[in-house]
Amino acid sequence: MTQQKIYLVGAGMAGWEGFSAKTLEIIGKAAVMIGHQRHLDIFPDFGGTKMVLGDLSELLDFLQKTDQRVVILSSGDPTFFGISRFLLRNLPKDRIEIFTNVTSMQYAFSRIKEPWDDAIFVSVHGRGMHAAVDKIVAAEKACVLTDKVNTPAAIAAELIERGAEGYEAWLCEDLGMPAEKFTRSDLRGLLESKPSDLNILILIKTYEPNLIQYPLIGIDDEEFQTSKKLITKQEVRAVTLAKLQLQDDLILWDIGAGSCSVSIEASNLMPNGRIFAVERNQQCVGFINENLKKFCARNVKLIEAQAPEGLEDLPDPDRVFIGGAGGQLEEIIDAVDKRLKQDGIIVLNAVTLDTLTKAVEFLEDHGYTVEATCVNIAKTRRLTEYKLFEAQNPVYVIAAWKENV
Repeated sequence: MTQQKIYLVGAGMAGWEGFSAKTLEIIGKAAVMIGHQRHLDIFPDFGGTKMVLGDLSELLDFLQKTDQRVVILSSGDPTFFGISRFLLRNLPKDRIEIFTNVTSMQYAFSRIKEPWDDAIFVSVHGRGMHAAVDKIVAAEKACVLTDKVNTPAAIAAELIERGAEGYEAWLCEDLGMPAEKFTRSDLRGLLESKPSDLNILILIKTYEPNLIQYPLIGIDDEEFQTSKKLITKQEVRAVTLAKLQLQDDLILWDIGAGSCSVSIEASNLMPNGRIFAVERNQQCVGFINENLKKFCARNVKLIEAQAPEGLEDLPDPDRVFIGGAGGQLEEIIDAVDKRLKQDGIIVLNAVTLDTLTKAVEFLEDHGYTVEATCVNIAKTRRLTEYKLFEAQNPVYVIAAWKENV
């Protein structure tokens, strides 16, 4: 059986007038037209068979068996969060021809008079929301395709929970239709919104005019709200972050977060990553919330728990920093070892020889290669008209990883 080509045609925002002469000719010669009902309604006089797009497995079965000329209508650019990914994965590429059109996202940006070349585009349509929100908080401008579950209100609630309220929001509904509507708001204004099912959410990050620009790493210790004993100090923090060998899109657990200083600087180094700061001390929890807000660490999520409790619901980590164990070091290392991804790294800071000895022993018992670095810091302080060095207590930075066999 000789199989005809499948024509994947994007519908624009202006009905049939938005199609080129070439695509109208293709549609006119097709025997079967497939698409959502709103797309099929654009061509009331189509002479062939119309099929409403439904279950993709049924669609694939039909396309694999048919010898008819088929045109599939989709929104805008079929290769942009569209059906083309499914078809190209399951059918020979040389059997498919694609004709793109203006996307709803492009149209939305033009209507609100906002450039879109610096935006990121994410879809939560039929997908989980959390991965998309991870990308949104790291971006200056985002355009989101929503659905009935992952609504603009749900996305706004998740952003607010993460402390990321600084967005101007545009809710764009029923684009290209008579009921087309654009609503400008902030995130809290979205919480009670009940938009049309056909909507796009555009988020544009705004800044307070007096926002201080802090360095990526090396933030002064005094800038953090903290109990003085529960902070990884500036110089030790730098060594700790180096030993973690962070990359942009990793998952980091910060266990015994204290002031959250390590998580906050790590978030600057991996804006597309996900960081979970685990802390049980209620005073520290209050400090952490203040610091997360102050430093706009939007991809850091506070977990109020005493490790190893609270770790089971977190995604598997690429990196783990243990700044405090609360007397449960062996239990924490055991829990981390069961979840750490391949090529993962554990970094643990110790201030006593007892913790150093136990940590090395526990890690080696679990099959890790261990490297311990002793960080001795002495800083100048003024004594009358002279300066002298004042030594700080040494900190042992322990890095551990498993060799690939």
